[in-house]
Amino acid sequence: MTKYITGLDIGTTKIGAIIAEINGDAKPKIIGVGTSHSDGLRRGVVVNLEKTVQSIRAAIQDAQQQAGLEVDEVYAGIAGEHVRSLNARGVVAVAGPENEITDSDIHRVIESAKALALPIDRKFLHVLPQEFIVDDQDGIKDPTGMSGVRLEAEVHIVHGAVTSAENICRSIDRAHMRTMDLVLEPLASSYAVLGEDEKELGCTVLDLGGGTTDVAMFFEGCIRHTAVVGLGGNNVTNDLALGLRTPVENAEAIKKEHGSAILNEEDREVTIEVPGVGGRPPRRISKPYLVDIIGPRMEEILTLAYREIKKSNYAHLMTAGIVLTGGGSLLKGTVELAEDIFQAPVKLGIPNSFDGLRDLAQSPIHATGVGLIHYAMQNNYKNREFMGNGDQNVLGWILERMRSWFSGLHN
Repeated sequence: MTKYITGLDIGTTKIGAIIAEINGDAKPKIIGVGTSHSDGLRRGVVVNLEKTVQSIRAAIQDAQQQAGLEVDEVYAGIAGEHVRSLNARGVVAVAGPENEITDSDIHRVIESAKALALPIDRKFLHVLPQEFIVDDQDGIKDPTGMSGVRLEAEVHIVHGAVTSAENICRSIDRAHMRTMDLVLEPLASSYAVLGEDEKELGCTVLDLGGGTTDVAMFFEGCIRHTAVVGLGGNNVTNDLALGLRTPVENAEAIKKEHGSAILNEEDREVTIEVPGVGGRPPRRISKPYLVDIIGPRMEEILTLAYREIKKSNYAHLMTAGIVLTGGGSLLKGTVELAEDIFQAPVKLGIPNSFDGLRDLAQSPIHATGVGLIHYAMQNNYKNREFMGNGDQNVLGWILERMRSWFSGLHN
């Protein structure tokens, strides 16, 4: 039976919608890709609800027109400086007959790991099991059916500001869509750009967005550390607008067409025309001058991300290196600059494992949208929770789900 899943990437500079056709366990077939300019967000947080609603509607309508069908449910990404994470451990005694570990035991041990005193304005986004320990035997991925007396769980907890989640859900609701799940954006991107071998060996996803740069580190097949840097591609654009004395729109166009994070020898004699402000005539600048503006900001962003990685206990285990995604990763010279800063192999994260509109969706810009499709297929979509009747408030459901969520049985 054919089903459809929609991934909604709500970013600071753009909102992207991906509609995929699902047939059994085959690869998803992407049939609709829609994008719109995002005006209502700043650093991943909604600051203008109505503009965000309009942008969501435009992206969804674009994707629906391409797909030739209408959708009313979305899996949405969430990011921003408000997102925080930590690792925790839960411990319980096995309560099943003959000391057999059951789903109930797994539920209880993950609830035990969640026994944290979060501030009232913060809620759980994800509780992601890293490993289970049965009677001091560690490295267990799924303890169901095993015998034991003591069950422990190492989990990665991601939490965020409840108001930020509320505003994303309200925006989607007012765009006449239903929020099926909120997913941390770098986690979603990992489903599209990382292979199982990379997750096993140790790999970091660096999502270079417009407002923020998101970090997600993987080792031994599961997520180990997440972080957010409050700088992104918009900072580069604003630097150019000030340095070149040109409107932001022109600075963005110059960045995309001529921008580079490093200077190549062949670019030293290149000149670029810069439109003036307020009717002033255009002028020409050299490519080295342009790189002198872009380079330091990109170096700052990547250096801050590197510091976040070094703060974790897993920096030395990132054997497979760094994978860059997001629109900022497309800036010329970014991969080479990242290799120099991280002193590790770096590559562009190109979404894969899908059929259909490959030419449109196979770009780092759509890594989160495609990843949301894969996340939904592997987690909530097949065994999603009871949603209630049609009158149930979507926002109330998603917040209640965030309060009670234990992802151990889903992730």
